[in-house]
Amino acid sequence: MPKYDLAVIGAGWAGYNAAIKAKELGLKVCLIEKDRIGGTCLNYGCIPTKILIQSAKIFLQALKSKTFGVELENPRVNFGQIQQRKDKIISLLAQGMQSRLKGIDFIKTGAQIISPGRIKIESGEIQAKFILIASGSRPVELAGEIIDSDKIISSNEALSLTDLPESLLIVGGGFIGCEFAGLFSALGSQVTIAERMPLLLPGQDSQISRKIEVIFNKKGIKVSCGADISSFNLNNYSHILACLGRAPNISDLGLDSLGLKLENNRIAVDGYLKTSVDNIYAAGDCASKLMLAHYAAYQGALAVENIISDNSHKADNFIVPACVFTEPQISSVGMSEENAADAGIKIKVHKFDFRASAMAHVIDEAEGFIKIISNLETQEVVGACMIGPGACELIAVPTMAISARLNIKQLREMIFAHPTLSESLRETINN
Repeated sequence: MPKYDLAVIGAGWAGYNAAIKAKELGLKVCLIEKDRIGGTCLNYGCIPTKILIQSAKIFLQALKSKTFGVELENPRVNFGQIQQRKDKIISLLAQGMQSRLKGIDFIKTGAQIISPGRIKIESGEIQAKFILIASGSRPVELAGEIIDSDKIISSNEALSLTDLPESLLIVGGGFIGCEFAGLFSALGSQVTIAERMPLLLPGQDSQISRKIEVIFNKKGIKVSCGADISSFNLNNYSHILACLGRAPNISDLGLDSLGLKLENNRIAVDGYLKTSVDNIYAAGDCASKLMLAHYAAYQGALAVENIISDNSHKADNFIVPACVFTEPQISSVGMSEENAADAGIKIKVHKFDFRASAMAHVIDEAEGFIKIISNLETQEVVGACMIGPGACELIAVPTMAISARLNIKQLREMIFAHPTLSESLRETINN
């Protein structure tokens, strides 16, 4: 029976980074994955959606090329070729990840935890001093409906369609639903979003939520907020895409027999990512309220550090940027105006409109704004959100500022290159 210092279940961003960290720290480690290396992010989420979104962006730029004095005749979408490019890039990235696993036993199989030190796999059993569960998440299905590959589909199936949907109803206006709405609308589908909450992107800054709805309407995307799916005639759409969020993927791990504590259907962990069972830790979507790949990677590596250092590294970094790759992009980090009001913190909101940015006009993407929030008493930057060109890259600067507890004066002293989109951050705090 093979014996390891650490067995990691799940080769997504949490598990993969945990295994790499364990190897670096000298542990004998195995990485168990029943599906594909890279998990949801590489195969069914972050990466494939962004590949398709980039193709959609190129198509939109081609359609408005005359704006830049470039005349193109009849640009069209070859959806099959777009999908081939996606598959090629995913395969390339997967090979790169696989190459980094030298010194780690990669076991492609399902796994069931028998006891804190034993795992059942297809070929038998393995022993491990510690186990890290990083089994990820799965799409939430429509209540009362069964996801099928023909008409009612999840985000997983949406990424492998061979033909563009003629008409698409997206149930759920969170970041996944909004990204798919922008993507398929740009490529030529007639798109409708049904969101049960009053605004798109629940939890996001309300001004940004209203702004993206206005932009979607301009693009011909029909938005119905406060909507009940039962009021829609599903026969009016060629496809129905369920984007109702994701749920922890923990049903086949044998957790019931372990007596491992759950919390809101997630694996319950303490501040050090340790579960209620000795020597078992959990990280990423299966245990976290924040289902973000970069946060999962952070948790995976930190869990390993706690395993070797007897829980000396608390998982208390909640300064986590969130990005939505719509057109224009949306991003946020730290405290929102609503958060500050709820906490009774007095703030100052600094705002900048991209219509005042030279570079935004150069690239003809001047719609949107930046908001940076500072503590009125200490002047420290405590939050930021933005909608506009390059928002998902620009959010790195406020993230760093909040992490380093920089104040507005210190940010003003930074010199940003001109003409760039990033100088808009400095202009924001001058307002």
